[in-house]
Amino acid sequence: MIVATPVTEDGRSAEAWGRAHWIGVADVSGGAVSSWDVHEVGWDESHDEGTHGSHHAMIVRFLKERAIEAVVVDHMGEGMVRVMETMQIPLLPASPGDAQASILTAIATIPA
Repeated sequence: MIVATPVTEDGRSAEAWGRAHWIGVADVSGGAVSSWDVHEVGWDESHDEGTHGSHHAMIVRFLKERAIEAVVVDHMGEGMVRVMETMQIPLLPASPGDAQASILTAIATIPA
């Protein structure tokens, strides 16, 4: 499963999705992270530069280009939540600390 989460520069869980500066993308297989990439997306800078629609479109492109199947996050605005629902991308709860550990904890909440 390919999962995205907002992260800090040092790989810890970050608070908000739409204003994230970095997004970690994990490929999770067999209960472990098999690959991990951090992307400097700069959504914190672009968030207020254009319309919400253009900002959301940029995020949707990111998700589609990386085939994201779930997002682990502690906060997301209502408009973006609707976008995720439309895309059928589940939102899973983030936990503080190491972002990869947060993803593994969140994945464990998905019913088998």
